[in-house]
Amino acid sequence: MSKPFSPKPTKFALDGRETDLLHYIYKQDLQTLTNNPRALLSQIDTYSTTTNPLMNIGATKGAFIESLIKTHKPRLMIELGGYIGYSAILFGAAMRNHGGKYISLEMNPEMAAVANQLISLAGLGDTVSVIVGTAAESLRGLVARGGLGRGGVIPMVFLDHWQDVYLPDLKLLEGLGAVDIGSVVIADNVIFPGAPEYLEWVQASCDVKKGLKGEGEEGDAGLVYVTEVTEFETQFGKDGVAVTKVVGKEDA
Repeated sequence: MSKPFSPKPTKFALDGRETDLLHYIYKQDLQTLTNNPRALLSQIDTYSTTTNPLMNIGATKGAFIESLIKTHKPRLMIELGGYIGYSAILFGAAMRNHGGKYISLEMNPEMAAVANQLISLAGLGDTVSVIVGTAAESLRGLVARGGLGRGGVIPMVFLDHWQDVYLPDLKLLEGLGAVDIGSVVIADNVIFPGAPEYLEWVQASCDVKKGLKGEGEEGDAGLVYVTEVTEFETQFGKDGVAVTKVVGKEDA
């Protein structure tokens, strides 16, 4: 079972800058921002570069993931770690273009409130929904309620919460049958701060994974992954996004 997390303020987040962002946004020309995701994201980027850095996906990595959405056109995309809603707005707008839905899982109710406010301002309330709670709790609830649709499999997953729980939460998804052949799992920040155990798992053969199960969620070592890591320069330094495709299944 995934360990519960209680994120603490850092020099990059959860120190009041997120609510300060809301004050900043609502001092702008709201007429130009309402129902305009691009304009709203541009203002968030301006705040992040001129006032307080925000741990958002950012324009460069965001465009890379947008291209994946346009290529695969998933009917559903779920992100683990919504923060202030930047990625939900960016990717939610891309999902809306082909009629898809986007679910953002955020454990911090204050961050979820900020995200909901910005998502509403962007005009994406019909496409994007925010669920408050740990990723593990929320995923189990979605599966129990049949909230994942067709066969309970998620076509595209975006991991952008705490790197320490990337692997436990992926194993939970595996165990729930929520990732299967055809699923694409995208993980941010795999270089900085880094997610070595996660990368080890998604880059290992099935035989190797059988010896890596360790503690916590058992997962499904039989899923065959193909993973590619793309590097980016960000305002926090060099980082990487891992794109993992489920291409087959062996007996675990």
